[in-house]
Amino acid sequence: MDLTRIAIEKDRVTAVVLLFLIAAGVAAYRGLPRTEDPEVTFRRAVVLTRLPGASPERIERLVTDPIEAALQEIPELDSVASRSRTGVSLIRVEVRDDVRDMLPIWDNLRRKVGQVAPDLPAGVIGPLVNDELGDLFEIIVTLTGDGYSYNELEELADAARDDLLRIDEVARVDIYGAQDERIFVDYENERLAELGVAPLQLRSILESVNIVIPGGEVRAGAERIALEPTGAFASIDDLRRTVVTLPGRSEIVALEDLAAISRGYAEPPASRVYASGTPALVLAISMREGGNVVALGGGVRREIARLEARYPIGVEFDVVRFQPEVVETRIRTFRGSLFQSVGIVVGVVLLFMGLRTGFVVASPVAVTILAALLLMSVFAVGLDQV
Repeated sequence: MDLTRIAIEKDRVTAVVLLFLIAAGVAAYRGLPRTEDPEVTFRRAVVLTRLPGASPERIERLVTDPIEAALQEIPELDSVASRSRTGVSLIRVEVRDDVRDMLPIWDNLRRKVGQVAPDLPAGVIGPLVNDELGDLFEIIVTLTGDGYSYNELEELADAARDDLLRIDEVARVDIYGAQDERIFVDYENERLAELGVAPLQLRSILESVNIVIPGGEVRAGAERIALEPTGAFASIDDLRRTVVTLPGRSEIVALEDLAAISRGYAEPPASRVYASGTPALVLAISMREGGNVVALGGGVRREIARLEARYPIGVEFDVVRFQPEVVETRIRTFRGSLFQSVGIVVGVVLLFMGLRTGFVVASPVAVTILAALLLMSVFAVGLDQV
């Protein structure tokens, strides 16, 4: 079949096809996903289990071996490697290269670990499955507030995360740098010894007063009334006014007469973030699979501007990593290089072959590029630096 002859003889059909390829190619280019690097399927996960104080031998025998035996039953796994140290069991798993859909594998992995968990020794922390080792964050934003505590900043960050998750291109938003709040009861041993109270007795007294167990329910016909026992500490003042009965005496004293009650944060902190020397929280934003990072950047910029206008004075958002800007610059460079190369080819052909012949010979170059962009859209291939 002579395609050239058919194209010339059916010139109107050829013109329609060319116009379709041009229009479809331009539309495909505008809708192609844009990222800095192509998406890579990460095939590794980690199972972490802690048993404080246990020797490596006990960890291996009581924790690592049962979990490892259960994981080896998953046929899609390519390798299972473990490491047992004092108080810690670490198991790394890797999925075979021919497996494409990872979600069912990770779900099965969690089920296997969940089946073994009840048989592990008492005092075990975990097992914790981490299958997000390959996750990246395209945008990182710091949140600071002049005069705001960590607790107040975390409330603002939680509200901001809820708003950011409404953006179509956003898959997840993680908060880093939040501090765990604690209530500290500081006492002097001399004062407790004077009153005949041991530290463990003081702890038992507080646990007996702070009731956090269910109180049951009462049914009255079709209605059901839940009962909640009183006594749980609702504020730090409730804790200060807690009445302590002195052992072996009929005297009672308030807890604030025995110890200093204060609110603070866990020390040492698990993590701490500073922005320009100021305590801050981090909002790490990840894009959904197959998303457009440039559209993600535009949506996040608009949402941050809206949040800054709504939040109190002193609360500031600062973008410290913004991958959409990098991607947009590289795509702009690619687009310029593409236009230059096509222009050079068309110019040389027109110069040496004449206007009419040169146009006929050179026009397929642009059409071919647009057709390639159309095929990229069909096969879900995005634009990236590779």
